[in-house]
Amino acid sequence: MDTLTLDQFKQALPAHVKKNVNQAIIDNVNTLISEPEMREAYRDNLISYAHVLKNGKFKLSNYLDAVRYVSYKLMGNTNIDSYSKAFPEKITKFQKQGVASKDIASYVTAFNKSKLVNLILEQTLVPSWVLNQDLYQKALNTQADLMLSARSEKVRSDAANSLLTHLKQPETQKIELDIGMKEDSSINALRASTMELVAQQKMMLKAGAMHAQEVAHSKLIIDAEFKEV
Repeated sequence: MDTLTLDQFKQALPAHVKKNVNQAIIDNVNTLISEPEMREAYRDNLISYAHVLKNGKFKLSNYLDAVRYVSYKLMGNTNIDSYSKAFPEKITKFQKQGVASKDIASYVTAFNKSKLVNLILEQTLVPSWVLNQDLYQKALNTQADLMLSARSEKVRSDAANSLLTHLKQPETQKIELDIGMKEDSSINALRASTMELVAQQKMMLKAGAMHAQEVAHSKLIIDAEFKEV
């Protein structure tokens, strides 16, 4: 079903706009576009971008027009083609009045730069999963209700599997770290001093100048230069 329903549209609209919507408006929306795919895209966009009306500065009729125009732009049409497809009656009127092509192009440019159109275009850059988080939660609630209360075992099983799929924990990713130690002058100095001390202690042990206990308790002192960072 690719047509817009009254309930669908009202649920998406801010509270102060809902009172302005009736079935006649919905019927008109559903007859504006003949192509099924384009009509479906228009319906989805009307629902997705309705929150731009929250500030109360725009008329509902202007919103319907702007979304229709933007819907054609999102299909890859140029500004003039989008305007012509969205408002064929206006183009026909311009032509009957003898309006020059350059003047029509100016009207289209002005419409394309309007605040409402640009607010909607900005929303198209937001990922759909962000825009429709509330619908995602409603879908989960519906699946949970079916899992618990559906009469059909298959329906309950499918709903349970759907929830398990969408609510499963993210897989743990193993991160391998390759940690290396870069030898600097301090490490080299420590190694050299240690080797030198060991050699001296061996000689003193052989000569009887030190015994094993003294060697075990001896301390290593290294001369090092420290630089302030």
